[in-house]
Amino acid sequence: MDRRKFVKQSCTACLAVSAGMVIGSLSSCATLPTYKAAMINHKVTVPVDLFANSNFQLIQPKGMYYNIGLRKEADGTYTALLLRCTHADNQLVASANGAGYTCNLHGSKFNQEGQVTNGPADRSLKRYPTQVESNQIIINIA
Repeated sequence: MDRRKFVKQSCTACLAVSAGMVIGSLSSCATLPTYKAAMINHKVTVPVDLFANSNFQLIQPKGMYYNIGLRKEADGTYTALLLRCTHADNQLVASANGAGYTCNLHGSKFNQEGQVTNGPADRSLKRYPTQVESNQIIINIA
């Protein structure tokens, strides 16, 4: 085999392998849909029917840098957590079902209750009080 043909075949093989690795890694970068909500008087309102097909939603309040993880509990109440790492103030990434949160900066992990499961973070996530009124979930950001 001559040199030109060898280089061409080698480069083609490398590109194919690299493309497969990139495509495979992109699936782990998939993000959950985010519900954009207005904030009025330090309150974010989310419709209850948003939870018709899932017990977890990412909420992006207008004017806030960090998302809120909003989870419907088995007893019908809602838990709202600020998805800001308590170690380095980095936006957290939620698992597909809201079972936990990860900081891609230094590797801190939090469970669905917002408690640290892996450092370097050492404080739980901020929890916001919620209430349901007229088929609306109200998150109090005070």
